[in-house]
Amino acid sequence: VTRLKAGDHVILSWAPNCGYCRACVTGHPVRCENRPQNAAMLDGTTRMRLRGKDVYHYASIATFASYSVVPEMAAIKVDEAVPLETAALIGCSVMTGVGAVLNTAQVQPGESLVVIGCGGIGLNAVQGGRLASAEPLIAVDVADNKLEYARSLGATHTLNGSREDVAARVRELTDGRGADYAVVAVGSTSAVHTAWSTLGRGGTCVVVGLPPADQRIEIDPASLVGPERRLVGSCYGSASVFADFPRMAKLYLSGKLKVDELITRRYGVDEVNEAFRALAAGELARGILVF
Repeated sequence: VTRLKAGDHVILSWAPNCGYCRACVTGHPVRCENRPQNAAMLDGTTRMRLRGKDVYHYASIATFASYSVVPEMAAIKVDEAVPLETAALIGCSVMTGVGAVLNTAQVQPGESLVVIGCGGIGLNAVQGGRLASAEPLIAVDVADNKLEYARSLGATHTLNGSREDVAARVRELTDGRGADYAVVAVGSTSAVHTAWSTLGRGGTCVVVGLPPADQRIEIDPASLVGPERRLVGSCYGSASVFADFPRMAKLYLSGKLKVDELITRRYGVDEVNEAFRALAAGELARGILVF
């Protein structure tokens, strides 16, 4: 370890990159060709064994413990003024959501944005839209409590997809044009189809949420080619973490990025099952485990 010292405040990246493959050197480290796909270290090995078998490191970091062994490339130093609880959220949902808007979509001021799904990632996509000065900034979910969170984080309009015709309402709110951008932050093919239906000519649909592997997205080619719409994926907010993590930290310290407000509840490690239950039930913006 050469870049860090004991006591440094770091954010862990669940997508450590090698730094030298074509994707890394061309500025796309989340596409790293050498990133482990088997929950191991960058060299393909593990650091722990139990009863003669490898114990794997989820996403190469495995943080449900007081101590973790991680690759140096997965630990990014940030300003010590950033509380560690805040740093933990920046390392996952904040980067993924904000980055989908600022890095992947590159929304410009005055362009319209629809965010489908207002969980941890979607709420941060809303924040990305606010930071980009998107107008209108429309949040969509089927849970009213999530829409309240979205409004508090910058959404100019909220739509309950279980009660409203989302595509029709988006066109009303965009003077009949449709949205410039739609971010899908929930793992649902129907959500992708809904997002696609909100787009105007030249619009871009950014898919962040992963549906089950056996599901497929079907797009009418005529709705793709003639209006020149785009369907793109976004992994980890297309982040370059050594630049983007400190950038998110600075936005937080300046008051422009709301992270503390995302924390709905703190849990002890012995409450981890309750934390997962509340997450699955949609009761939280974000919950954190405190050791």
